[in-house]
Amino acid sequence: MTTPATDDSHPAVPYGTPDAPRIAVRGEAHLEVDPEIARIGITVASRGRDRRAALDDLTRRNTSALDLIKTYGEAVERLETGAFSISPELKDKGRGERIHAYHGRVHITAELTDFTALGELTTHLADLDLTRVDGPWWALRPDSPAHRKARQQAVKEAVQRAREYAEALGTSLAALVELADIGAENAQPYPPAPGGRMRSMAYGAAAEDTAAPLDLEPQRQNVYAAVNARFTMAPPHL
Repeated sequence: MTTPATDDSHPAVPYGTPDAPRIAVRGEAHLEVDPEIARIGITVASRGRDRRAALDDLTRRNTSALDLIKTYGEAVERLETGAFSISPELKDKGRGERIHAYHGRVHITAELTDFTALGELTTHLADLDLTRVDGPWWALRPDSPAHRKARQQAVKEAVQRAREYAEALGTSLAALVELADIGAENAQPYPPAPGGRMRSMAYGAAAEDTAAPLDLEPQRQNVYAAVNARFTMAPPHL
């Protein structure tokens, strides 16, 4: 068996050579931007002495909440119904398992892009009987331009840092050898992006007068990006 000849003119040296020194740097970017969406959670509850009464009441209250949310039109970008339950409440005393009442519950999630409408809608929902409102949770869209801007700034910062190292040695960069997201070589699933903290929670009750809209200040979002970059540079004169 003949062993293939190797090309010794360009040996694979992971840390560069005296003729082509290598610089490895990390570039990072931190941005603080306004949120693009706000999510609120609505929990509609009901109670009845029998299962059918609790279910009918829950259906009516759920329809009222959905109809109210839909009146805000394009301000509501997404509307979803989550968990639904009807559960019995047993009496504490007495012989056997006797049901005292039934409780119904349905969860709704609304995603809004109009933050002016958000305060008004949140207040009106909290005014509904047996209705709980959680949120808002502020966030950016997954394809937000802010993410692209952070990545670009991270790359520019890596180039600038490498250039400064080269200048400190009295030389200049020659070529880019590698550019990679942090962890790209051993990628792990990305955790869900954290949203803004919960800002309000309320149980509503029917009121004669309409409550004033809540003044909800959007929470600024932090965007982070980081890259690893490797360059070669012209041999410095040490």
